[in-house]
Amino acid sequence: MADIKGTQLIHEYLRHNKKFPHVFCSGCGHGIVLGSLIRSIHGLGLSKDDVCIVAGIGCSGRLAAYVDFNTVHTCHGRALTFATGIKMAKPGMHVIVVMGDGDSMAIGGNHLIHAARRNIGVTALILNNNIYGMTGGQCSPTTPAGANTQTTPMGQMEQSFDCAKLCTAAGANYVARGSVFHVKRLDSMIMEGIMNPGFGVVEIMTPCFTQYGRKNGFKSPVDMFHALKKNVIQSDRFDAIPEEERGEKVPSGVFVKKDTPGLEEKFYEMAARCQGGS
Repeated sequence: MADIKGTQLIHEYLRHNKKFPHVFCSGCGHGIVLGSLIRSIHGLGLSKDDVCIVAGIGCSGRLAAYVDFNTVHTCHGRALTFATGIKMAKPGMHVIVVMGDGDSMAIGGNHLIHAARRNIGVTALILNNNIYGMTGGQCSPTTPAGANTQTTPMGQMEQSFDCAKLCTAAGANYVARGSVFHVKRLDSMIMEGIMNPGFGVVEIMTPCFTQYGRKNGFKSPVDMFHALKKNVIQSDRFDAIPEEERGEKVPSGVFVKKDTPGLEEKFYEMAARCQGGS
């Protein structure tokens, strides 16, 4: 494999003949996730032909259009259903799903919990910016209580989902949370998630200044990155803080890591037995 680094490495994996310039706003963290994903795949030495990126609808869904892998841009909330079919048909392929918080936990929430329950061998990257960004800044399932959005101008009144806890409770094999500020840790989590058997989830905290930050007291995208630095802390530090003093702090790290075989492994083993194999 060629020894290439940094920007040159990213360019090696981009489609140069279409979809540029990109659609992301200034200060968006999605491009950092794209870089992290490419570095992770390159670091694992995976062939482009052995990787399939499946994306839903929203700003995060555009990532699949920029990269030179097998890619599928699917319906809103349905990325995991397409990914399940691909993995069952091509069990040797590394299937990576890119979704936003609304795409994965609202419109696609049912598919998320059942993908975790089934333990299908795909890796889900959930880009959590606490808002529906592309469609106008509506409240999402992870919008914090009290936050102002286009649909909650006086403050969000509902409880928000904890993505990591939700996927843990539903049975995912690998669950981690990182942020676009802590990039080296994020690279490590994505690599580990791709290689772990069964269903893996990496929740990635990323800022949306255009639709969320402006309405919630952030003066610039830089302020939002400072907030990620301050508030997304390693889980052992988080656990040491008394609950009443945690405020906006969010734990990060690897919360679940199991080696239970994925659904596709069990299926093909059963098929072999039915055909008279051992």
